[in-house]
Amino acid sequence: MANEAAAQAAAHEGARPRGARQELVGVVTSASMAKTIVVKVTRTAQHPFYQRVVRRAKKYYAHDESGEARVGDTVRIVSTRPLSRLKR
Repeated sequence: MANEAAAQAAAHEGARPRGARQELVGVVTSASMAKTIVVKVTRTAQHPFYQRVVRRAKKYYAHDESGEARVGDTVRIVSTRPLSRLKR
C-alpha cells in the first residue's frame, strides 16, 4: 500500500495541481474587435531532425472587457472556460 502511494506521488510530481491555469505571454496583434483581442504567442522549440532551435507562433483570441490593450502591447493571458466559439 505504501509503495503504491509513493509511486503515485512520484508520477504526479511533475504534473500541475488541479485547478492550475495555463499562463501564456504574447503580443497583441489586433484590438479592433469589441471586447476581444488577438494575441500572438511565440515559443521556441528544437527541431526534431535538424536539432536547431526554431520559433513557433500561435494566435489566441482573448477577452478584454475594458478595452485597455493596444496593438504591440505585451500581455499575459490565462486559460479559462469557453467564453465564445473562439475564445477559450
